[in-house]
Amino acid sequence: MPAALSNIVLELPDWLETALLSMEQTFNSRQARMELVLTLARHNIERGTGGPFAAAVFDRDSGLLLAPGVNRVVASRCSVAHAELMALMLAQQRLGNHDLGAPGLPPCELVTSTEPCAMCLGALPWSGIVSLVCGARGGDARVIGFDEGDKPPDWPATLERRGITVYRDVCGDQARVLLQDYRDRGGTIYNGRRGR
Repeated sequence: MPAALSNIVLELPDWLETALLSMEQTFNSRQARMELVLTLARHNIERGTGGPFAAAVFDRDSGLLLAPGVNRVVASRCSVAHAELMALMLAQQRLGNHDLGAPGLPPCELVTSTEPCAMCLGALPWSGIVSLVCGARGGDARVIGFDEGDKPPDWPATLERRGITVYRDVCGDQARVLLQDYRDRGGTIYNGRRGR
């Protein structure tokens, strides 16, 4: 039976809150923030609750974790349930504003285990974040079979022109190992067009 027409429900996995309770909530460096994100991606892989991607929104200046996110595409039957979007939506709800750059809010940094796909890239300028930190490259996700969509070759410069600072290859080797591990475990590679 289809879901009610008046609701959209996207849920993060049950283990996420418990896992975060055992961790620090302030991360003082981009590497520490990425290590948290990669830990969440590892949990998502090992528990079979989604794809090999995780993200989180932090207060850029204090390092306070504002909102985590993991990939939930298959589990939620929703093609937009990417880790970046899950983290951004949760941060916007928790901070009470659709614009994470609104006056009175801390400067928000999105940290993601893999560079954003075309869809997630499109959402970034409207999210209000001031910086983006990426682990693996989009090409690394393509190597294991994911369709990252069509992005401009100079997408980091495009974001920079929009006031979003981009940091690439933060813990990149560890992030690539997670992608490979997901494929080696037989993880679902979901692509809407299947190479068409």
